[in-house]
Amino acid sequence: MAPRPRRASTAKGTSKLPRSAFAYPKTRQYPINTPRRARAALSRAAQPGTSGSYKVVAAKVRARYPGISVGKSKPSGSSTRKK
Repeated sequence: MAPRPRRASTAKGTSKLPRSAFAYPKTRQYPINTPRRARAALSRAAQPGTSGSYKVVAAKVRARYPGISVGKSKPSGSSTRKK
């Protein structure tokens, strides 16, 4: 049986989520209602220039999904690639 196609995330669908489904409930930023969204929230919070703290998002994801590997601090921007 072929996998079911994923539906695109919409603002309407996100607005229906409870506040508890977000890393920042007051501002409704970084939805973490599924493991996939939790990983995406970690990725977004780790990017430079984004609002929010990686530590806060990581703590919320760690509490909600203990099986997801979460770093203790924001990943460094250095890469292992040679220049």
